[in-house]
Amino acid sequence: MAENMAAKRRRLLERLKAPPAVRSRNWLHNFESYAAGECHLAENTVAAYCRDLRRFYDWLEGRDIAALSIRELADYVAWLDKQGLAPASIARHLVSLKVFFRFLQLEGVLEESVAELLGSQRLWERTPRVMSVEQVQRLFTAPGPDDPWWRRDRALLELLYATGCRASEVSFLRLQDLHLQESYCRCRGKGDKERQIPLGKRAISAIKAYLAEERPKLAAYAATAPDWVLLSRRGRRLRRERIWELVKHYARRTGAPADVSPHTLRHSFATHLLAGGADLRHVQELLGHASIGTTQLYTHVDLTRLKTIHKRFHPRA
Repeated sequence: MAENMAAKRRRLLERLKAPPAVRSRNWLHNFESYAAGECHLAENTVAAYCRDLRRFYDWLEGRDIAALSIRELADYVAWLDKQGLAPASIARHLVSLKVFFRFLQLEGVLEESVAELLGSQRLWERTPRVMSVEQVQRLFTAPGPDDPWWRRDRALLELLYATGCRASEVSFLRLQDLHLQESYCRCRGKGDKERQIPLGKRAISAIKAYLAEERPKLAAYAATAPDWVLLSRRGRRLRRERIWELVKHYARRTGAPADVSPHTLRHSFATHLLAGGADLRHVQELLGHASIGTTQLYTHVDLTRLKTIHKRFHPRA
């Protein structure tokens, strides 16, 4: 045990002898391994954290991380705002930075994390964009016979809205996860947590048409029989990035706002459920939220529902 502690101290001293820039690069590389291996964070979460931290390093410009003050970190937040980042993106950058600084504490690089003093994530939250039911319906009919794989794309759009799944969750959906006879699918979310989500008749119809007409043709391009539900034109798994591109492509075709994305369909799924009278706890379960506080964000979006509840229950409404 004593030998292990001594070896750890020697490694720490060797790292501290290196120039700050070199040490910083090593810390970032080690953090990536730590986040994936010890924290068991999802691959997309680790990738997002590392992208955020590379942006942090762009701002850092050779400064010594160990000597940063809270005032300097506040300047970093202001710099992010000047870069034109959305409030939700700034919030994630703050989370990434806090997790990174906690890692540096574990490594003995920092005695305390000044990043914890940065403003709460909630200060940077904004109300999510939601599409109307009519806008969603127009989006579903945007892929047509003139598009190369229009049945796949309709199935994709239907899946995103019918389940409220994230793009990454739909991307990793396997054939054995589909239970069309029983009208549900099984998806795996953050932390590899599994949940079952009901499927409506329209989504099932679109999926069946794709599975019968187009998926066998796409699967023929693969070297081995692919297990993924949604395939690319080369017979591989339809990647999350491509799903974003397809949603934005068809959204532009319908004249929808430029910032419509797969997550917009997830927001719309939740908001439309609440507008229809669904219980908040049930929506939390369908979305796979660990905290109901995250799901409560959608109660601020649906003003019509709040007015109805107020009128029904307030004695002086």
